Amino acid sequence: MVKCNLLPVNNTDMGGREDWGPEVSLTVRKYALQNSIEYGGNGQEGSVLGRVLSEREDLRGQAKSLLELVKIEVERANRLFEEFGSGEVVSELKMIDPEALQREKHQKSDGLKELPGETSEVVLRFAPNPNGPLTIGHSRGIVINSEYAEAYGGRVVLRFDDTDTRVKPPLLEAYQWIEEEYEWLSGRPPDVIIRASERMPIYLDYAEKMISEGFGYVCRCSADNFKKFREMKKDCPCREREISESLNDWSEMISGNLSEGEAVVRVRTDMTLPNPALRDWPALRIQHTPHPIVGEEYKVWPLLDFQSAIEDHEQCVTHIIRGKDLMDSTRKQTLLYEHFGWEYPETLYWGRVKIHEFGGFSTSGMVTSIENGDYEGWDDPRLPTLKALRRRGFEAESVRDLWSDIGLTQKDISVSMQTLESFNSANIDTDCERRSFVEDPVEICIISEYEGQNITIPRHPEGNVPGSRVWEFDAKVLIQSSDLVDGKIRFKDFADVEISGYEAVIESEERTDERPIIHWLPRKMGTEAVISAPNGEEIIEKRGFIESFDLEVGSIYQLERVGFARVEFIEEGIVRLLWLHK
Repeated sequence: MVKCNLLPVNNTDMGGREDWGPEVSLTVRKYALQNSIEYGGNGQEGSVLGRVLSEREDLRGQAKSLLELVKIEVERANRLFEEFGSGEVVSELKMIDPEALQREKHQKSDGLKELPGETSEVVLRFAPNPNGPLTIGHSRGIVINSEYAEAYGGRVVLRFDDTDTRVKPPLLEAYQWIEEEYEWLSGRPPDVIIRASERMPIYLDYAEKMISEGFGYVCRCSADNFKKFREMKKDCPCREREISESLNDWSEMISGNLSEGEAVVRVRTDMTLPNPALRDWPALRIQHTPHPIVGEEYKVWPLLDFQSAIEDHEQCVTHIIRGKDLMDSTRKQTLLYEHFGWEYPETLYWGRVKIHEFGGFSTSGMVTSIENGDYEGWDDPRLPTLKALRRRGFEAESVRDLWSDIGLTQKDISVSMQTLESFNSANIDTDCERRSFVEDPVEICIISEYEGQNITIPRHPEGNVPGSRVWEFDAKVLIQSSDLVDGKIRFKDFADVEISGYEAVIESEERTDERPIIHWLPRKMGTEAVISAPNGEEIIEKRGFIESFDLEVGSIYQLERVGFARVEFIEEGIVRLLWLHK
C-alpha cells in the first residue's frame, strides 16, 4: 500500500516564504509543530507567536507581519496532525530540531500538569474578596481552575470571601461585576455561587463545636500579650481554662456584649511548633462594622483561614489551586481538618507573577486613588482591572492564552503587557477592519482628473473581512505633517505622486519604484478624532482625522501607524477612540 502524503512534511523547504529567510521560517515551523503536538492538533497562533518572540526578541517589532507566517505554519501543522496523526508531526519536528520534542514535554509538564489524587469528581474553587473588581492577577485563578474543570468534567465554585467587614469591606457592586467577569473570561458561568456572609450560621456552628470538643478556645489575651507567649513557645492562660468558661465567653461574643479586640477564638494546635504562624492561630474575631448584605446581624466573624477551610469541606472541594504565598494557610487548615477528622483537599501552587507595567497596584490602593480623583473609575485604562482591559478591547481568549502559556508553576516570573498584547493581536488581527488615521494633519491639493471618482480599498488586506471601503476622491487631501516633504511618495492603496509645497501631482496608479508609502485621506472622507492612550500614570491624546467609512461605536479598528483602537463614542462630530495596542 502506497501512502500518498499531500503535505510537504518531510523536508524543511519553506516554499514561498523566502522573505523571512530559512532561520526565521524554521523557528516558526518548529514551534507550530511543537504547539500542535501539545494541544492535540489544535495549535494556537497566539501561543506560537509568543514562543517565537520569546526566542527571537529581535523580531518583536515585526510581530504584526510575522503573524502571517505563524498563521500559515499553525494551519499546516494542525492539518498534518488531523490527516496523518501525531506521529507524522513528531517525525517532522525531530527532523527540524531533535531537542524540540523534549522541550515540548518539559513545557507541558510545567503547564497544566495532571491533577494529583482522585479525579473522578473534581471540584475546584475560585474565591475572591469582593472589595473591588477583578484584576489581571485574579484572572489567573479563573483561567487555571476553569480549564482544569473542563479537562476533568468537574465543577468550579465561585465563593465570595466577604467576611472582613472592617479592613477590606465588601463593595456591593463588586459581586455582580465578578460574576460577569468570571463568565466573560471562562466562557461559562460558575457551577456554584456562594457568598460566605450568607452562610454565617454554618461557620458559627462549627466554631461552637470546636470549642465544645476542646480543640478550640476563647482567648481573652491582648494581641501584644499573646504575641509574647507565641514567641516564647508558652501556653497563654486562656488555653488551660475549662471548656465551659470558653463557651460562656463565646456566648458573650456572639451576643455583642464584648468589644472588638476583647476576645478571639483560637484553634488549639501546639505552641512549640517550629512555624510561629501555626501556633494556636486565630479563627474568629469580633467585628461590629455593618456588612453591606447582612447588616448588623452578626458580631463575630470568621477569619479567612477558618471560613475557607469550613467552606471547602462543605462544598466537597477536591483540589485547591492557590499562590505559594498561602502555604501557611494550607498548614493551618490541615491542622483544623485533623481536629474534625476530615481529609484535606489536594493542593497545588503557583508562583508570583509580576506584570511590569502594574507592579505597584493593590485593590485598596486603587479605591483610595479613585476616591481622590486620580482615576476616572475602575475601568480607567491605566488600571490593571479586567474592566479596564475589556474597555480597551482585549479579548478573553487572549487573557486565557497568557495564563495557559505560563502554566501552573511555582517559579516566580515577570512578564510585560507586550506578551498579552501579542496574544491579543494574534486573536483580533484576522477579523479587524482597517481604517486610516492621520495625526497632526495638513491639507494639500492634488492636481488630477480624478475629481468625483471612487477609490475602492479592502476592509481587510487579506480579504478576511468581505467587502470594500469606498472613498470618494477629493482634490483636497489630508496627510500627516511629518510627511509633507517635497519629493516622490506613494499614497497607500492609490497612486505614486510627487509633492511640491502644498500641491501634489499624480504620476501613476501603479507602483513604479521604491518611493516611501504614506497614509492619507480625502478631506471629505475624514472626521475629526481623538485617540486616548494610557502611558504609565498619564493619558496621552493623539488628535487628527479618521476615515469616516462605516464607523461603529464599540468596534475595534487597526489604524495605520497607530495600532488597534476602539471607538468609544461619537460626540458633536468628534470620534473618541481608546488605544488598545500596536
